[in-house]
Amino acid sequence: MLIAGEPRRLGVPSSEARLRFEEGPRRAGAGAGLRLLALDGEPAFERSFWCGTCGLLFRRLEGAQGTLSPEGVRDRLAGHLTDVDDGVLQAFGSLLPEGDYRPLLLRIEPRLVFPGKEGDYFSGEKVATWGIDGFWGLPDHPCTPYFRTFETPVDNEAHLYEFVVPMVPPSWNERERVADYAERLGGGAVPTAVAVSTLDRCMPAMNTGATDYYEHWGLTHFLLDGHHKMEAAASTGRPLQLLSLLAIGEGLSEDDDHRRLLGLRTQQRQERGAR
Repeated sequence: MLIAGEPRRLGVPSSEARLRFEEGPRRAGAGAGLRLLALDGEPAFERSFWCGTCGLLFRRLEGAQGTLSPEGVRDRLAGHLTDVDDGVLQAFGSLLPEGDYRPLLLRIEPRLVFPGKEGDYFSGEKVATWGIDGFWGLPDHPCTPYFRTFETPVDNEAHLYEFVVPMVPPSWNERERVADYAERLGGGAVPTAVAVSTLDRCMPAMNTGATDYYEHWGLTHFLLDGHHKMEAAASTGRPLQLLSLLAIGEGLSEDDDHRRLLGLRTQQRQERGAR
């Protein structure tokens, strides 16, 4: 399921926003700094490097220590949204820096993944294209468990991967609340979580021995509200709704890519190489 709204202007002046897209320190020899997501003024996540030839990345940093749940929308998010809710958009927009965002209401089936374990993108698909990190001699590490929700071919030379990245790890969740949502999901409820999202397109400049050389599209949802719901859905195998605020201009992608994403997200889920 996909319900897509038109891009709209949301947010507050950057100095007032709890969540901000920022540039951090420069890498040696690089023309720009690290791309960061900051929470309450502290770096919370490192994001894919600006060049687009380095691999997809979301890496939790020390500033990722809280969630963002505005007042007044909890009851609406506890149930099944049938359309993009303007009240919810405005409430979460008050936490974000002023900019253009496209709202996407998605139905997802999250699967919890741990770095280095089965299903980990960073030690699986990413290594097949970029290899292991040349300095560390290891796969990249996101420094957080995360959720995989969807993937599908873009074409024969590109593949879309979708991730939900919690602002705090599932181990921080209250067990009673997770159990309560698991019971509701088991009874047929489909509550809604909320995320701010980016779309990155990444591909190595040259094929230097990759076992699977292609372009990776990464739709990354940084979870603002719904951490307990997300864990409950993953543990029970039940579907969940996700209201994504896709930040226009903050990913390594263009407007045409965002429009194309709408069609890709309605395709059947299909793993890379599966026919």
